[in-house]
Amino acid sequence: MSTGRDDDALSWQGDDDPTLDVGASPVDERDPAPSAPAAERPALPDGYRAVGLGSDEVGRIDADGTVTPAGAPVPLGNAMLIALGILGGVYLLYTIGWVIGALRLDTVAPMLIVSPAAYVPAFWLAVLAPALWFGVSLWLTRGSAAWVRLAWLIGGAVLLIPWPFIMIGAVGQ
Repeated sequence: MSTGRDDDALSWQGDDDPTLDVGASPVDERDPAPSAPAAERPALPDGYRAVGLGSDEVGRIDADGTVTPAGAPVPLGNAMLIALGILGGVYLLYTIGWVIGALRLDTVAPMLIVSPAAYVPAFWLAVLAPALWFGVSLWLTRGSAAWVRLAWLIGGAVLLIPWPFIMIGAVGQ
């Protein structure tokens, strides 16, 4: 078995010193197809997506020319971070709106059909719903495209509007 040093055009005394061996390791004859180094693995530039057989092994070429291996998490862009911050603020305001609106309904709810035993769990579920929707949407869409995550967050923002706060308000009527 020969090393990469035996193929050199020149040899010098002391080349056999093992502390100087920084070259390639010998290839094992039992492994006919050694794995390719990271630079030789297939990679696509930003904006392209591999499909089909073996697409999960295709890496990404970043703007600075470095190759990110397949399966590495994709960092969020600036626009997505700003959108998540705005939607997170909307969900926080929704939580506050549900607290204020539900506390205003506390005096009206016992006079209606709702018993206090059913009102208290519904109150806490309504208050926690925006935070739960935001967290679960981020968790379940972590591997999806950015537009899927935004669609779920915007859908939750439409679905979870604090109607008691909007109809009765902070002061009431």
